[in-house]
Amino acid sequence: MALIALRSPQYKYISIPASGVLSAKCTITIAGTLRYTLVKNTTPSTGCNFDISELVRDYLNITYSTSYAVDSIAIVTVLQNYSSLNAGSGDEVGSAVTYTDTGFEAYGEFMEQSNPTIPFRTKPSWLIASQNLSASESFEIFVPTGISGYVPFVRSSSTIGSIAYNTTDTTKTEDGVALTITRIDCTKYGDGIKAIFINRYGVQQDLWFFLKQVKSLNRTNESFQSNTIEYPDDEAAVYSTSVAPKKVFNTQATQSHSLSSGYYPEWANQYFEELLLSEYVWLQLPRKENPTLFYTTPVKVKTSSMLFKTSVNDRLIEYTIEFEEAFDHIQNVR
Repeated sequence: MALIALRSPQYKYISIPASGVLSAKCTITIAGTLRYTLVKNTTPSTGCNFDISELVRDYLNITYSTSYAVDSIAIVTVLQNYSSLNAGSGDEVGSAVTYTDTGFEAYGEFMEQSNPTIPFRTKPSWLIASQNLSASESFEIFVPTGISGYVPFVRSSSTIGSIAYNTTDTTKTEDGVALTITRIDCTKYGDGIKAIFINRYGVQQDLWFFLKQVKSLNRTNESFQSNTIEYPDDEAAVYSTSVAPKKVFNTQATQSHSLSSGYYPEWANQYFEELLLSEYVWLQLPRKENPTLFYTTPVKVKTSSMLFKTSVNDRLIEYTIEFEEAFDHIQNVR
């Protein structure tokens, strides 16, 4: 069973012999239900490919999980050759080719070529960016002192889950693969703000912003010129100076958050790259009524480009990322 990345194309292939085959059919069963039947007329001595990624991804429901449960979907793809055009019933040729996969909100990169599968390296592995792209990969996260959390992991059996660490852990080893947990002491800005995003492996990952936090509000509205003239009986027309001729309506607002990362090592640029490329991001923000309590809110990353910093050019690696809340400030969900 392959762990496939559905944000990149996933081609399913069947070979077409030199004669006797005029078409091929692809059936896609998602989470136990047949969802798609695709048919292609074929050319002898070639191959027939079906890209299933976008079709399957429509059924993958991504939600925030407090326990960092992994969202995935079971896929069975069956390809069959036919001796007639348009895959006529009863005209099957040869044996069917069956692919059994699990799909994730993940993506491969161009240099990783076609049909990327998780974790894009040897299993078992932590499902976060590593410090080096070699056989001796090492993994490290940066979290405030006294904070617990989860880190995604894939086992040799291809089982994906989230491994918990407690408030005092500075290392974690799973199936022989070590993770360093670097603790960052609080600053005048407190412990920091946590961003949670679906990373390139299709799982939730934390990324902490330790320094400056700026909150802003952007308001929009519309207006029109109204008639405020009144016509009393047997008197000249009058108007009240306390009634506004310009009427305002459709007032709405969105809130934004500008967060400074604090200082990270150069290899952690990968974390910020994956954050910008994620389509699912949340911030853990303090509540108005009690700043010691937090709520998790969906956001969009407003920052659209990033100049990668290096220790040679910049000495200290720090990023400021702009987030916009992914909803209107005045509740209007209908």
